Amino acid sequence: MKPPESRKPGTTIAGFTIMSEVGTGAASRIYLVQDPKTKQVWALKHVVREGPKDVRFLEQTEREYQVGSKLEHDSFRHFEKIIKNRKLMTVNEMYLLMEYVDGISVEERPPTNLIDSVDIFRQVASGLAYMHTRGFIHADMKPNNVIITAGNKARIIDLGQSCPDGTVKPRIQGTPDYIAPEQVHRRPITPKTDIYNLGATMYWVLTGTHIPTALPKGDSLVKSLDDDFIQKATPVGEVNTSVPTRLNDLVMKCIEVKEDSRPPDMQTVADKLDLIYAKIKTSADSSSGDVAVSDGEDA
Repeated sequence: MKPPESRKPGTTIAGFTIMSEVGTGAASRIYLVQDPKTKQVWALKHVVREGPKDVRFLEQTEREYQVGSKLEHDSFRHFEKIIKNRKLMTVNEMYLLMEYVDGISVEERPPTNLIDSVDIFRQVASGLAYMHTRGFIHADMKPNNVIITAGNKARIIDLGQSCPDGTVKPRIQGTPDYIAPEQVHRRPITPKTDIYNLGATMYWVLTGTHIPTALPKGDSLVKSLDDDFIQKATPVGEVNTSVPTRLNDLVMKCIEVKEDSRPPDMQTVADKLDLIYAKIKTSADSSSGDVAVSDGEDA
């Protein structure tokens, strides 16, 4: 598998003029393009089927469109349309036209202070809570899938692994450092899965380290750990003493191995993050410098 051949700026693809290439995937390229008639600028994802194993990338692209087109929330990009090219009745090429999100991922540029971190967390949690009300799970929440635009606005991207609530996937899907135990062991994917993935994301942002998951580094999927053998993560507050107790407790609750031990739903997570943010912001506004939270103190 490989991405399609790169196209040069100024050339035409699917009726749009290429301005620049902005990303690549295992079997795709993403371009910044312009509609020559309306002058509207878009992001265009180009996916090509080179062989039988590439069918899953076409399926992921179609899934991304089917889910994304049903989400009307500021945390998600707008999906305009999907274009399919067929050869001998078989789809061998797709173009996904979507809003261009101008920003940089949390993985590439993590927030540098507690206020901005919690602000991002609460925006993402709110977006995921909305997604869950629509019956869908993101299933791959991680720092690389959160884009920060002007004004610290968080946008959730990459819906290729999204699925309806309760889906049991035919194979393991997820990112090892953020993957939930139920994803590894192919149990139903539910809102609790996104809670775990978001918890693992928050842990990394706040500590710079990853939590232990059911996929130990260097091990194959065959050697994945059963729930009872997954090592418990060191509390956030012990790694980063500026993290207030309430935030530490919420993150650690989100990454509980047992689904029933996690918060009941994503809206609960969002509400708690809103409260934590308000308290940290109030503390910052009343001080003369940057946010300072004493070791282990509840903000």
